Amino acid sequence: ENWSSYNESLKSRGSITIWMSQQAIEEWEYKDDRKPGGKIIYSDSAIQTCLMIRKVFHLPLRQTEGFVSSLFERLGIKCSVPDYSTLSKRAGKLKIKLTNWKVKGNIDIVIDSTGLKVYGEGEWKVRKHGWSKHRTWRKLHIGVDFRTHEIVSGELTENNVDDAAMVGSLIGSGAEHISSAAGDGAYDKIKSRKQLHDNNIEQIIQPPRNAVLSKN
Repeated sequence: ENWSSYNESLKSRGSITIWMSQQAIEEWEYKDDRKPGGKIIYSDSAIQTCLMIRKVFHLPLRQTEGFVSSLFERLGIKCSVPDYSTLSKRAGKLKIKLTNWKVKGNIDIVIDSTGLKVYGEGEWKVRKHGWSKHRTWRKLHIGVDFRTHEIVSGELTENNVDDAAMVGSLIGSGAEHISSAAGDGAYDKIKSRKQLHDNNIEQIIQPPRNAVLSKN
């Protein structure tokens, strides 16, 4: 019965709020041991932050420099910004550590699907029959750990495959390690609920307002 608030939360995902933590500001300049050669001004964290902004907003390097400069000006941050040349040079040598999440005990997952448009038709097919008027779609079904945001399961299917039919594949052989599974109304079907019930997995699936209890 919370479709209104749920709808508002989906719209809020598109709102833009950017801020810089005090720790990020303090670590903006390079403070490690100096090496022979050119002077290093900015920390790896600063370069990584600029490149993340570039990726999110699909910006060229020069526009990334301008974007971060404008952001710092609005936030009143008294730090210089790496120029586009520095970003380009440092990007290739940037060392990023990917943390391995280790969760003890069972996990809670969120299941969902998304459509993928398939591009790049084979050369022979194009020469023989030309380009297709309609693009081919595939469906990607995933299960995500609620706490770590790690994708723990995934299946790629044709676009006509029902979401609820893929629940068994998403929980897979690791069902005994899953405490609960959350999904939207697409998973409010007997076949998906039965899969979860048979594996003793708590179901967090919002039923429609006119839902009735099933004898099954």
